[in-house]
Amino acid sequence: MVKKIEIMDTTLRDGEQMANVSYTEGEKINIVNILLNFLKVDRIELTSARVADSEFQLIRKIVEKFGQRDEFEILGFVDMGKSIDWIYNTGVRVINLLTKGSLKHLSVQLKKTPEEHLSDILKEIDYAMKKGMKVNVYLEDWSNGMIHSKDYVFFLIENLKDRVNRIMLPDTLGVLVPENVFDFIKELKDIFPDTNFDFHPHNDYGLGTANCLAAIRAGVDGLHVTVNGMGERAGNAPLEEVVVAIKDFYSDRFYTTIDEKYLYKTSKTVQLYSTVRMAANKPIVGDNVFTQTAGVHADGDKKGNLYENKLNPARFGREREYALGKLSGKANLEHNLKKLGIYLNEEEKAKVLQKIVEFSALKHVITLEDLPYIIDDILESKEIKNIFSVVSYVITSSHELKPIASIMVKYKDTTCESISMGDGGFDAFFKALKIAAKTLGFTVPNLVDYYVNIPPGGSSEALVQTTISWEFEGKEYKTKGVHSDQLMAAIKATEKAINIIELKKESVLE
Repeated sequence: MVKKIEIMDTTLRDGEQMANVSYTEGEKINIVNILLNFLKVDRIELTSARVADSEFQLIRKIVEKFGQRDEFEILGFVDMGKSIDWIYNTGVRVINLLTKGSLKHLSVQLKKTPEEHLSDILKEIDYAMKKGMKVNVYLEDWSNGMIHSKDYVFFLIENLKDRVNRIMLPDTLGVLVPENVFDFIKELKDIFPDTNFDFHPHNDYGLGTANCLAAIRAGVDGLHVTVNGMGERAGNAPLEEVVVAIKDFYSDRFYTTIDEKYLYKTSKTVQLYSTVRMAANKPIVGDNVFTQTAGVHADGDKKGNLYENKLNPARFGREREYALGKLSGKANLEHNLKKLGIYLNEEEKAKVLQKIVEFSALKHVITLEDLPYIIDDILESKEIKNIFSVVSYVITSSHELKPIASIMVKYKDTTCESISMGDGGFDAFFKALKIAAKTLGFTVPNLVDYYVNIPPGGSSEALVQTTISWEFEGKEYKTKGVHSDQLMAAIKATEKAINIIELKKESVLE
């Protein structure tokens, strides 16, 4: 029998404990919708009880929008029924009751005996059940409890296992290695075979995913994860890594209900809302994880997909890319030329490749979108030209007044002036640009993301690189502008994006 592993997502509770992360009402509702209706997680931990009145009102709105359902859970405390009442009044009917899973936590924090703590827990459970609620129990610091006070852990489980739905086993400080996880959970499942156990790992040593895999092999029934591994300190086990690893390495024994084609989009949404960017080499969802850099790898893929594994980017709605840099070979260049529909002879390829290597030595990042401009520069092509340009602009900002942008743009042989206000200088420029686009007929792509950086160790006088992500006809593009002025860099990146689209539309590059 292939066993289902339940996935409980706690991005909105444990994940929001990450430093400097806070979601708005609309963002939380959107994340719930994605988790529930697209990713199809089994359960969602929405928040912690009694955090704020605004949070209480938000949870009520979530329940009103999505219905009262068993998939919704809230962390509560042993506090004489206050958490239970708070949760009940939101409309949620499942409490994840936080209890002390190690004797050290119990004696130092609560200064109570195991018997006293158990008595308090049972009172909470009885009160919740009288209100028709379901109860799961967290054994906080369970990992240290198993290491230093195992008899106490067994005492709690023995007295709680028949009163609750699930017993949740947190590695609260992320101190376990896979061997520990396997041994501890197997021991519990051998002694309490009919008890439903969840494993809740933290990622302090980067072992969250590996510990989840050890937990399922040992017999655990559910896993707690967060999108992008969001969470306090080093975060939690990343949902995307855990579910893909289960599918690729243990599909003969375990499965989840997660729809993996939404993993990347979910990751990008959480990045946008949280403002926490993932590392480019983040497994599954990082910008570079499907990018081959070395020329020998590109050549091997061209001749027979020699450098591919089960992580086919198409599974996640992505494409394999071949980086352009100092390690690139002719195969990297040919992959990218094919994407663009550009034909070059061998001599021309050699010249372009040499220029790419020169740019890379100066630490310039070369993208697919930059390639036509490199070709134009190197080969002095008459066909590849700027169809669109920003001729001039004036953007003013002042205290307590909205910025205003007045611009002149040229499209083909026609110029146009337009003016608009906005919430910021670039926003005013972008709105004025859209007005001009309606007059002249050029296409403005949808803006997806925008970030600015200066060279490491730089100063306020340094050159600024603005990178903008765009969406057009279902595809995402990135363009970069470099200038000493941040706004000018953004305008250069925008100008480049419009030219790329117009070049494609007019088939100049075919």
